[in-house]
Amino acid sequence: MRIATFNVNGIGSRLPALLQWLEEKQPDVACLQELKAPQEKFPQEAINAAGYHAIWHGQKSWNGVAILTRGAPAQEIGRGLPGDPEDEQSRYIEAVFNDVVIACLYLPNGNPAPGPKFDYKLKWFERLIRRGEQLLATGAKVVMAGDFNVMPTELDVYKPERWLDDALFRPETREAFHRLLAQGWTDSLRTMHPGETIYTFWDYFRNAYGRNAGLRIDHLLLSPALAPALKASDVDRDVRGREKPSDHAPTWIELDLSAVASTGAGSATAAVGKGAGKGTAAAKGKDVAQVVAAAESDAEAAPAPGKKAAKSAPGDDRAAPKAAATPAGKDAAKPAAKSATKPVAKPSAKSAASPATKPAAEPAAKSSASPATKSAAKPADKSAAKPAPKPAAKSAASPAAKPAAKPATTPAATRSAARNKAKPEAAGDAEDAGIDRVKTPKKPRTAARVKSA
Repeated sequence: MRIATFNVNGIGSRLPALLQWLEEKQPDVACLQELKAPQEKFPQEAINAAGYHAIWHGQKSWNGVAILTRGAPAQEIGRGLPGDPEDEQSRYIEAVFNDVVIACLYLPNGNPAPGPKFDYKLKWFERLIRRGEQLLATGAKVVMAGDFNVMPTELDVYKPERWLDDALFRPETREAFHRLLAQGWTDSLRTMHPGETIYTFWDYFRNAYGRNAGLRIDHLLLSPALAPALKASDVDRDVRGREKPSDHAPTWIELDLSAVASTGAGSATAAVGKGAGKGTAAAKGKDVAQVVAAAESDAEAAPAPGKKAAKSAPGDDRAAPKAAATPAGKDAAKPAAKSATKPVAKPSAKSAASPATKPAAEPAAKSSASPATKSAAKPADKSAAKPAPKPAAKSAASPAAKPAAKPATTPAATRSAARNKAKPEAAGDAEDAGIDRVKTPKKPRTAARVKSA
């Protein structure tokens, strides 16, 4: 059985490329990320016509995940990562196909770091680690597949010294990924290609694909029950070099399921329930989906390891929120990032020289408003609102009446802006020119004048 993961970077605009790849490679399972389409806009008819069934979790303009299966439909377990019922971002979906539990995920980007988006990423990672532990406790054959937005080691990134402060490569992010692996998961691509430079993502800018200046951020992790079935793993790198491509390439594994015992319904279900831990022992006699769902129910009863952060940022963290609304207003530390914005026209020579002209894409998180902005927008206190008995002297004017100072630019933002001056890799990619992992905010507007006593 061949299982693939593919961040399509917009299923609407990339549908022809996706269908071409499906026809050529015919994976049994394809986990898709970044659909960037609401639930009702998923191209189900086209997918069905290609010979695939689909379950998906859509979201307008941002995120979105799907599981495609060839020949028969998958049995959905659930959508949304357990642990935070208020998290509405479409980043996780689970299903069972051919006796294998498929967990398709799109882990948050987290830039700029530190900041609310990075906090959200780490908390999401903690929820994933908890979910991974629950899945392993069932003893089922499980694959976690998707865009993890993590480069685990220096071997997984072109020029790692440039990424030290990026959310995809910060020590906290890598440590979380390695804690997940330590549960017993197998990194399939690295297992089959130890010590090899192999990437799954190439930025649209600076001819990154042509120079092989990439990142390995798409992973397929196998549970101990499934790892012995691993026969091959690789990247369909040529897909990235086609016309109107995603900035990711499909990554896949080949499994020989005859090498591992069945854990489906019937007598093999006892192996799933045996030693599975709290909540699953009582699930004997049920199929894999029911056993996994039982573990999920127990997890929901346990408190989350912290209150959710950055719920108000509904989109892909690779897009930049409006400047001056939040200190997390741009992917400051990312020298090569993709955006969740719609493709924009090819920048002019002037705009290429001035990164600040790029449009902001993501609505600002309410919880992350800049202290400076809040202060500027705050009305004068009550004492100042009372009419004075005599006209105030001109010299008594409050300094608060002056325009608010422009927010300081961080060194990381300066470095990111300098790196983002490069032109897109080809003139034909004008539509893709705005889809980059680096986004620079607009020049902030001067805050409104505020009267004060």
